Parts: sequence; C-alpha cells; structure tokens
Amino acid sequence: MSSDIAQGLSVRGLAKHYGQTPVFRNVSLDVAPGEFVAIVGESGVGKSTLLNCMAALDTWDAGSIRHGSFDLGALDGEQRAIWRRKQVGFVFQAFHVLPHLDVSQNIALPLMLQNRRDDARVAQMLSAVGLAGTGGRLPQQLSGGQLQRVAIARALVHRPALLLADEPTGNLDPTTAAKVMELLALQTREHGASLVLVTHSETAAARADRVLHLRADGIEGS
Repeated sequence: MSSDIAQGLSVRGLAKHYGQTPVFRNVSLDVAPGEFVAIVGESGVGKSTLLNCMAALDTWDAGSIRHGSFDLGALDGEQRAIWRRKQVGFVFQAFHVLPHLDVSQNIALPLMLQNRRDDARVAQMLSAVGLAGTGGRLPQQLSGGQLQRVAIARALVHRPALLLADEPTGNLDPTTAAKVMELLALQTREHGASLVLVTHSETAAARADRVLHLRADGIEGS
C-alpha cells in the first residue's frame, strides 16, 4: 500500500446509526492537503463518531469516505489497519501514551509499527514540539501540556497525510491549549497533512482554515 499518492479527504453522504437511532446523516465535506478544518457541534451530535469513521475505526451505514486513491469502505480490516499505520496520525484528548515507555519510545511507536527506526526523526520531532532533552523521561515525569505535545509528535513522526484530533485541548489550561493548537496547525501545514479537529472549543476552532457545524441532519459551514 503506497503512501506517495495525491492525498485529500472526501466524505460524501455519510450516515451513521446506533440501532434505530440516527447519529448523523447527509454529511459531505472535503479536506485538502495542508488544510485545517474544525468540526464543532453540540454534545452527542456525533463529532467523535464522525472522526472515528474518517479513521476507519468505526463503520457507517451509508455514504463513502475516500482518502487519496483509497475508498475506505472497500478495504477489509487488515487493509484499513495498514492504511491507518501509514497514512493517519491521531491526537486524543486523553494522550494515550504508554507509561512503561519513555518519551522517545512513545513518539517512535508509529515508526516501530512499520518496522522502521529513525532516531534522527524522533529527535527532530522532540525539538519541533519544544521537548528537546526529555526523550529519556517517563510520561509520569511530564505535565499534561507536555504529554499532549508528545502525542502530537507521535502523530506526526511518520509524516501522515491525514491528521485527526479529538478535543486535543480539553484537559489543558488556556495558555497551554493555545500553544498546543499553534503547534498542531504549524506542524500540519509544514508537513502538508490534512487536519480535521473536532472540538467544543471556539478558541481552538478559530485557528482552523474552515469551521464546519455538525448537526443530526448534515454538516454546514464556510
């Protein structure tokens, strides 16, 4: 599965139900390489579910999701896992760092999953997120803001074409949140990734190139 293809995310007519209960429907959007799109909406409208669908971590009931030449709905489970491993970086609100691995090892995980080792790249990402010199520390020795920067470095270390962020500033104070969003936007544009952020934070969403509003009957915005 090659990674050197023209990338871009395209969602068309997406719908999702839990049993008989609709979560959302008629969701269509495009995200170009290097573009930062924020998706906002009321609690329970399905923002995180939509993001999980974009990562092919969840299934959908109607519509299509394409990333570059990949039709995600046509991939089986193993093909989706390979696509995610190579093409996707995910930043979670809860960090999801592994406590028994040091900072450098946590950042290197996406490379390890591809049987690659690139110490220089890990060091470059540590410096890029302002954590140079902390590679040998364990996660419990870092603050919440530092852990979120570790998560961003991990999401970007393998140069993914698609970056997905689920409330990445939800556990951070306003000053640290602003720094994290600035870093996320800068690194995304420098790497040419398509960034999709779902958030309740108007401040975080304001940094995006476009803000879309998710509702049960579709998505709209500039």
